[in-house]
Amino acid sequence: MKLFKSIIIFLFFAQTFAQTSTLTLLKGKITSQIKELNDVYVANLRSESTTTTDTNGSFSMFVKVGDTLQFSGLQVVTKKAVVIENDITKQLYVVSLEAKVNPLDEVEIKQYKNINAVSLGILQRRAKVYTPAERKLRTAEEFHWYSPLLIPFGGMPVDGLINSISGRTAMLKKELAVEKKEKLLQKIEYLFKEEYFLENLKIPKEYLRGFWYYAVEDSKLADALNTKNKMMARFIFSDLATKYLELLTTK
Repeated sequence: MKLFKSIIIFLFFAQTFAQTSTLTLLKGKITSQIKELNDVYVANLRSESTTTTDTNGSFSMFVKVGDTLQFSGLQVVTKKAVVIENDITKQLYVVSLEAKVNPLDEVEIKQYKNINAVSLGILQRRAKVYTPAERKLRTAEEFHWYSPLLIPFGGMPVDGLINSISGRTAMLKKELAVEKKEKLLQKIEYLFKEEYFLENLKIPKEYLRGFWYYAVEDSKLADALNTKNKMMARFIFSDLATKYLELLTTK
């Protein structure tokens, strides 16, 4: 009788373990007060797999019961959620994220759906969306070598000449470069955990931030991060870590 009970208990725990250790494709959707739900990073902290939401806030990822999912993005507050048995059985896993409130120093003009310069026939294709640093640089009207030739035609950009002489244009170029590097640093933090650099690449913790600044100078790594090619980024990080550690030993 005791043997029979032991077998029943063993089978129960074996079945429970099998259920919790099985990978399942979880189909989920993000909800929030913001309208732009695309490009929210979803990371499985156990498997280190990542994905991003589409324009509808939908995503899919293979998970196990007990996995911790982290949701983060520029417009939402970072949130972690543990996958439970009930989440696996749902047809749609819904996660509500709190919108991140950022103070604005300028007016933001949003484009209404289906009403834009292209639909009105003003432009043949959508105009490029510029970052704050890019807008400032374009507003400064950069001075070119051929600008004086336009004087007889009244076409020389005076602001560009003044900004070029005063050094403002050069300053704005540096500001744009810094902005691009800051975005790359944010992508590194979203796609990789600190443990990857400390344990796998053997970067000392006190030099971790310095290594990131060193790494984002590499154009190949920048391309991999911008295209979200995590495998290629890992390969490049490995090569850069070797060179960075050599630099540390020569100090």
